[in-house]
Amino acid sequence: MSPSRPAFLLRLLLTCALGSCPLPAHAETPSPEPTLRVEDSVVKVFSTIRQPDTSKPWTKQSPQEATGTGVIIEGHRILTNAHVVLYASQVQVQANQAGDKISATVEFAAPGIDLAVLKLDDDSFFDTRPPLKRANLLPEVKDAVMAYGFPTGGTSLSITKGIVSRIEFTGYNHHVAGLRIQIDAAINPGNSGGPAVVGEKMIGLAFSTLGGTQNIGYIIPCEEIELFLKDIEDGRYDGKPAMYDQLQTLENPALRTFLNLGPSVQGIVVHELFQSTRPNPLQEWDVITRIGDTPIDDQGMVKAGPNLRLRFQYLIQKVARQGMVPLTVVRKGKELNVQMPVAPGYPRLIPDLQGSYPSYFVYGPLVFSSATTQFVGANNQKMGAFIYSGNPLVTRFSQGPAFQDEELVVVASPFLPHKLAKGYSNPVTEVVKSVNGVPIRNLRHLVQVLRDMKEEFLVLAFAQTDGESMIFPRKEMLATTEEILTDNGIRSQGSPDTLAVWTGTPAK
Repeated sequence: MSPSRPAFLLRLLLTCALGSCPLPAHAETPSPEPTLRVEDSVVKVFSTIRQPDTSKPWTKQSPQEATGTGVIIEGHRILTNAHVVLYASQVQVQANQAGDKISATVEFAAPGIDLAVLKLDDDSFFDTRPPLKRANLLPEVKDAVMAYGFPTGGTSLSITKGIVSRIEFTGYNHHVAGLRIQIDAAINPGNSGGPAVVGEKMIGLAFSTLGGTQNIGYIIPCEEIELFLKDIEDGRYDGKPAMYDQLQTLENPALRTFLNLGPSVQGIVVHELFQSTRPNPLQEWDVITRIGDTPIDDQGMVKAGPNLRLRFQYLIQKVARQGMVPLTVVRKGKELNVQMPVAPGYPRLIPDLQGSYPSYFVYGPLVFSSATTQFVGANNQKMGAFIYSGNPLVTRFSQGPAFQDEELVVVASPFLPHKLAKGYSNPVTEVVKSVNGVPIRNLRHLVQVLRDMKEEFLVLAFAQTDGESMIFPRKEMLATTEEILTDNGIRSQGSPDTLAVWTGTPAK
């Protein structure tokens, strides 16, 4: 007689409790699959940074130690923020819970969108450390997010939790715009370059916080990361295409009446065209109604999802083909289709160095350099007074070049000590207007003029109204330059680009 079911189950339980629980002959204990942890893909980045010294452009500032975070991506590479490794003379990477630091080099850096790729000297580092998977789609607002990194306040990996608060298309650095995700998970110095994760996939890279506030951190989303990685596939970074014309909204009723627009027309108004050497098909008062096939509303926004509106410029990076973007405009009541040229890089008369070091040239006791935003920032206290003197460092700060290759040439340093400068005021920060009556176009042009001149005296005129002209004996300036360089410990008379002009063949 078969045992009852309750009695059978009781006997089976007692047998298992004694350690002899029977298993079917064909069954095997499954081996657990290795789990891929986010922590295994996050690294700490150590940088020794030497910023440019704009007042002594022949040298660099003292080394500074900095730390940040990085994440392993495909191709045995590490992704981090550009500002973590920009101007780094040495970069090292340390894995989570590891003791050794591995030397790395910066393979690519894009300061505008704040992304950089590192390559390690030892590829075996990646044998047990997998790349972190990236999400294909933007997260939703209110999605739970985890921020990984190595912020100040400790040495081990920090993980904070929050939600996605906001997604927008906005400015980054150096007139570069892109998608940006706001989260409320705590982000602090040292988190830069660390991944933000929803589920098991990275949604972006931490890069910034809003100063003076709490729990407002910013993430570079994977969409921007993919654009950056695709750009560098050919071995160089070109930048994001953009348009720089000034625009205004179409919300005011009087403005709509002035433009003779019917109630069905929506779009954004062209206020002022950007100065460019490329032909611009737009005109002032044009109303841009569509980018590609996507309509633009009266605030210049487009729908990018069921619950997401973004500035229409967001679509430039999606629809641009061979440097052109299709736009639909209404001009004087007529609808037109135009091809708008777009290009990476905002051409400015006073540019940002973006990871490079300033060019310079020493001539007698004078040190010349090209004006940069770093130079203006280092002399910020003087800028107020320059408004009244008409110094172009202020009056033309936000302008583009008036002609191709135009630069502002400045006296970068106080006079290097020598009797040739006796009686003259300190010319540092003054912009060179002309040499012996020849208008100066850029720093290389200045070096060429100095190289080729035959006159007995050098007549140096400056652009600001309260500056004085300076007269120097040409032959003595040439004869004393080497002595001045030696006395001041300056190893080279100029940067490589200016020396190439100085030692070149004189113009005939």
